[in-house]
Amino acid sequence: MVPVANIMGIPFPKLTMDQTLSKLSEIVEQNRSSLFHVITGNPEIVMRCQHDAGLRSIVDEAGLVTADGIGIVLVSRMKGGHLPERVTGCDLLIRLLETGNRNRKNWSFYLLGADEETSLKAAEAIGRTYPNVTIAGRHHGYFTPEEDEKIVEDIRRAAPDFLIVALGAPQAELWIHTYRSRLNAKIAMGVGGSLDIIGGKVKRAPKVWQDMHAEWLFRLINQPSRWRRQLILPRFAVSALLYRER
Repeated sequence: MVPVANIMGIPFPKLTMDQTLSKLSEIVEQNRSSLFHVITGNPEIVMRCQHDAGLRSIVDEAGLVTADGIGIVLVSRMKGGHLPERVTGCDLLIRLLETGNRNRKNWSFYLLGADEETSLKAAEAIGRTYPNVTIAGRHHGYFTPEEDEKIVEDIRRAAPDFLIVALGAPQAELWIHTYRSRLNAKIAMGVGGSLDIIGGKVKRAPKVWQDMHAEWLFRLINQPSRWRRQLILPRFAVSALLYRER
């Protein structure tokens, strides 16, 4: 049993990135009958779970919740939980691609999200950089509810090892949960704006910013329109530190 750190009632397993990769590698090699849902838990999701019972239920039922952001890690340490490191959706996706490419297991990925041009560029970039993995299919993220059935059927036919959903939080989590019994994928996870980064639409913070845990600041400087979303960070820090875990 993996020990967990509770953040506002959400259990985050104390897993490093390497341990998370090992766990998912084992799962994808199994003949599972049900989809394994990975939620990259950021402060926005944790805060929303406090008043959204439906999302909280989805998080509670997930196979794995990772610490998506340094804020989650720092709060856990301040409260004695000591999560070892952050495991973000973008980093996890890239490491999965690297692992699949290196081990030549022909892992397959279905990409759902981003605009059409970015989706295509992301698929092309993955094909060039990781030739030993397969893009089983893709679809942009600007679809209507009426198109859900067509997309679900496309994913079902593709039967990917990994369904990568870049619809933003919590839309990705809700969409995966709604159709999880019909997706015919082994693992599904929301990855925020990762396809925008892989497709070259958004520039990721240089490694020095990442090492300083200031990636959020780099994004805010380069995308000032995000300031409203960033307000969640101080609210989360205060709320989480004052929260009395049951």
